[in-house]
Amino acid sequence: MSNDLIAKTAMDRRIAEIITPVIEDMGFELVRVRLMSGKTPLLQVMADRPEGGIEVDDCAKISNAVSAVLDVEDPIIDAYTLEVSSPGIDRPLTRLKDFDAFEGYDAKLETAELIDGRRRFRGILAGVEGDEVLLNVEEGTIGLRFDWLSDAKLVLTDELIREMLKTRKDAGVLNENAFDEIETDTSPQED
Repeated sequence: MSNDLIAKTAMDRRIAEIITPVIEDMGFELVRVRLMSGKTPLLQVMADRPEGGIEVDDCAKISNAVSAVLDVEDPIIDAYTLEVSSPGIDRPLTRLKDFDAFEGYDAKLETAELIDGRRRFRGILAGVEGDEVLLNVEEGTIGLRFDWLSDAKLVLTDELIREMLKTRKDAGVLNENAFDEIETDTSPQED
């Protein structure tokens, strides 16, 4: 049984089938979809640009388009809330290419079954070989088959944050003048 990290449940997969073409037509990629049950179900859609760097207004456009197609197809019976977001810095790794793109970064991987007596692995991503994700752990480099994975994400490290900010700045996405000036508190500090 192959695990789909983008869409886990049958309903998630059904929604992914409906919205993937819409998202891809707009020039984005679906990173993950999750329908969370609750009093009002929450449909979380995570998208990105193929080269990374999705913005808030992109999320709004995707939200409108996805909303429209889901109204027509109507896979979710109850009223629900739609939330479209970017993957964030400690992003989930849901596609084989993600493991390649983030080689050298710290990641946490979880497998559906026990592998050598454990399900959780943390180490440095060492790329992809065939259908295996390579991970440098204390014991050396291990290969985990992509379809064994039930969960995988980058670990938030200072290095990762610096790298992401640099990428955004290089892409001209981060305009430092766009932030309001931070007011500094100049009152004397109590000891």
